[in-house]
Amino acid sequence: MAKYTSFEDLEVYKAAIEFTIEIFELLKKEEFKKEWAFTDQLKRATLSISNNIAEGFERETDKELIRFLYFSKGSAGEVRNIINVLKTVKYITPKEADDLKNDISGISKQLSNYIKYVKKRNDFG
Repeated sequence: MAKYTSFEDLEVYKAAIEFTIEIFELLKKEEFKKEWAFTDQLKRATLSISNNIAEGFERETDKELIRFLYFSKGSAGEVRNIINVLKTVKYITPKEADDLKNDISGISKQLSNYIKYVKKRNDFG
């Protein structure tokens, strides 16, 4: 893995931004127009993924980076839960839910791999 000089260079960050755009587009659907609290929570959880990647990277210590990458993983889990709820209440189709869950699961796996890489390069175990 290359030495990155900016969080914007990280593939997982780029994927998180793309996913955020996807979620913001989804929330333009008519079903969400009167669901202010719900849409706000989904937006905040989704934004938290890339925000924590950025904040951890800018902390400039690998222990802090790992800590914030775990926060990002937690937010990814929160988003996956909200997607399950959206599917259950029929705000999105099962296909939409599967596609979104595949995307967010991929981001979570990328985060796990990045955490493992940072731990290994520092012998954190």
